[in-house]
Amino acid sequence: MVKIRLRRHGARNAPAYRVVVADAQSPRDGRFLETVGHYNPRREPPELQIDEERALYWLKQGAQPTEAARALLKRVGVLETFERQRDELRAQRKKAVADSGAEG
Repeated sequence: MVKIRLRRHGARNAPAYRVVVADAQSPRDGRFLETVGHYNPRREPPELQIDEERALYWLKQGAQPTEAARALLKRVGVLETFERQRDELRAQRKKAVADSGAEG
């Protein structure tokens, strides 16, 4: 399974995080597939940058965000966009099935 999660870096007592896509079996700071953003909670205001296009791509491929990553994706609006697109696709499929059933 693929996860979207945080990868810690930075000095001791001064953490910063990268938002990465990684295999669920790899360690927290181990191998990852792609970096989709970064988060620095030590800045005022906290610095958060997410590549929305790549995050949406990975969500569509089935990547599951961890709780912390989910909160960050929600903050920048990626989760809402993903859910809206998913619901539109489901509605289109449902309508296509209904239309094909009405013809036959």
